[in-house]
Amino acid sequence: MITLAIAEDHQALIDGMKLFLRNEADIQIVGEANDGEALIELVRQKRPSIVITDIRMPKCDGISATKTIKEEFPKTKVIAFSMFDQAEAIEQMKHAGASGYIMKNASLQKVLEAIRTVDKYGQYFDNSIATIDDLTKEVIILSTREKDILRLIGEGHSSQEIADLLSIGKATVDTHRKNIIKKINVHGKTDLIRFAIERKYDF
Repeated sequence: MITLAIAEDHQALIDGMKLFLRNEADIQIVGEANDGEALIELVRQKRPSIVITDIRMPKCDGISATKTIKEEFPKTKVIAFSMFDQAEAIEQMKHAGASGYIMKNASLQKVLEAIRTVDKYGQYFDNSIATIDDLTKEVIILSTREKDILRLIGEGHSSQEIADLLSIGKATVDTHRKNIIKKINVHGKTDLIRFAIERKYDF
């Protein structure tokens, strides 16, 4: 029996995964968490065989949580679950001890495949994700100003707050945001914010 814990700050994703996996006879979901600290405590209490965790979560991110889990429970396998295939983040998760990495836009069938593959063979890395060697294949070129704005978006600042911090107009910030969205090829404000948060690994 595979015992599974899921950590993700968006409850809808957890609910969707639970609904999909509930009829799998070989998988038992033993708990869920919405932040890294809660995940660590959950693992201490339930000792799951596999953990699926988002990289970016409140209180303690997935990388730090993975390091703690692997230090305390070396036999527990961790699968990273992320929206973006940034090579730096992937490498950091591997270094922390992750046994797998899958994208959030992957099908639930692929999530199931990852769980069973990690349980049986020890690791599973989605073949669509980037690696350090891929960094030169596709380079996102942002101006210094765009990088500053992206960093501030990742820190949770609004357009008006960014404008005040950089001493520029809010309209200018909004224009930069639109340009960044086009360059990084994401869809809308929510994706931009998540990209900005996870992009911290590349700064």
